[in-house]
Amino acid sequence: MESANRQYPYPSRRMVGYARRGMVATSQNLAAEAGLAVLRQGGNAVDAAVAAAAALTVLEPTSNGIGGDAFALILYQGRLYGLNASGPAPTALSASTLSDRGFTSMPRWGWPPVTVPGAPRAWADLCRRFGRLSLSRCLQSAIDYAEGGYPVSPVLAYGWEHAFNTYRRYLVGQEFAPWFDTFAPQGRAPAEGEIWRSPNHARTLRSIADSGADDFYLGDLADRIDAFSRAHGGFLRKSDLTAFQAQWVDPVRTTYRGYDIWELPPNGQGVIALMALNILSHFELEQRETVDTYHYQIEALKLAMTDGQAAITDPRWMPADLVDTWLSSAYAETKSAAISQRALDPGPAHFTGGGTVYLATADAQGNMVSYIQSNYMGFGSGLVVPGTGIALQNRGHLFSVNPAAANFLEPGKRTYHTIIPAFLGKDGQYLGPFGVMGGLMQPQAHLQVASNIIDFQLNPQSALDAPRWQWVEGNRVVVEPEVAPWLIDGLGARGHHVVKLSERGSFGRGQVILRNAEGVLLGGTEGRADSGLACW
Repeated sequence: MESANRQYPYPSRRMVGYARRGMVATSQNLAAEAGLAVLRQGGNAVDAAVAAAAALTVLEPTSNGIGGDAFALILYQGRLYGLNASGPAPTALSASTLSDRGFTSMPRWGWPPVTVPGAPRAWADLCRRFGRLSLSRCLQSAIDYAEGGYPVSPVLAYGWEHAFNTYRRYLVGQEFAPWFDTFAPQGRAPAEGEIWRSPNHARTLRSIADSGADDFYLGDLADRIDAFSRAHGGFLRKSDLTAFQAQWVDPVRTTYRGYDIWELPPNGQGVIALMALNILSHFELEQRETVDTYHYQIEALKLAMTDGQAAITDPRWMPADLVDTWLSSAYAETKSAAISQRALDPGPAHFTGGGTVYLATADAQGNMVSYIQSNYMGFGSGLVVPGTGIALQNRGHLFSVNPAAANFLEPGKRTYHTIIPAFLGKDGQYLGPFGVMGGLMQPQAHLQVASNIIDFQLNPQSALDAPRWQWVEGNRVVVEPEVAPWLIDGLGARGHHVVKLSERGSFGRGQVILRNAEGVLLGGTEGRADSGLACW
């Protein structure tokens, strides 16, 4: 039966969840259950994260896929590890090759923005280093959902229909036909409640599982990707896939009002959230719903975002000490001194949309994972490798063809990356993972969710449910429908140009799991998505 509600759908607000033995929080309830299933079978939080992540490539293809990237923060046996599984530009791709083909900027779809996918390697590396179960066991639920099908949920159906209408209008080349064959086999997007299945996804996931992802990077799947790219003038080659390795990195940290917050270092944008929190620490926030709180949060974020966007890229192309400088007390003091009672225009910024999934997991042994995975803009490049279900990401859209830009396109370079997992701690103890997906909304939402938890002592669910704002550019800010009119008026009096949106679709979707002093897990899951919190 066709739904009568054509507005952007959101489930009702949820209560905070509690558990002792394990918890999985994702943007799809079936994916959360997939993660919990491996916990019940003897797996740990890492196995659960891989199971949920793989399942989400099937259960939420509007936001991620097998051909995307991944980042993770892993708390394992009392130590925090970072994994950067973002792929670089192909070695055959450069600004000059684009120019030779008549491009004056990086296109949104097609082969130019396709970078090397990192997600399958992330799954294999996580299982190999920290997991208890095999990759085959962790991917079994994803394979089952792809093979047997599942009913499409409300927010998923909305995003799918939007993507189909966009792709039908703009993706006209023969290279895009496999996308329509895979994701719109009946000539339309699947409707809410309709069963969708993809046997090609199942076969690919089984091959990745059985080979420890080697088939994707070294074997038949790599050959198929290479052949598809060559047939349509693409740049990605099997040699790019074979050379790819995910990177284990040290997380970066700041302390905000006695709490520790960790993010991954560049090429991700997580350091922006830390910079903004350091600036915000110079201002007292007495209550959440005040003009002062909104104003100081927005101003701190604007300054951090502007600096970060101008310089964050592959760290091999950044000054070695830049992150340390950004996280220094001198930087925060200088920036905070520039903030007054009036909104300031910090200079140009470049904002784009995004399509991403974020998930969090925890087990009874104290292990926890903060994990994020993305094809970037919804389904990504619009390219699906024939017969595989692999939707290739368009992360390279963030590259620039301007030689003066930090993200100037060069072969083998990683671009500025929007997806960022985070972790919270206090007094030398790790509390748990949190994150909010949504393109360049992500550091803005990290700031707001962290402030909700730390400044206003909100539980994980309330911290996610609270209304959000988003800085767009200059002094323009958009806010969710729940933001009070008097707050909007007060911000306007300070020089902010505030627009209240009628829908909540552009403000990110997050998950939070925290462990309290008694060892009890507290979880919150996003009310702006088809989210699920699976507890044990």
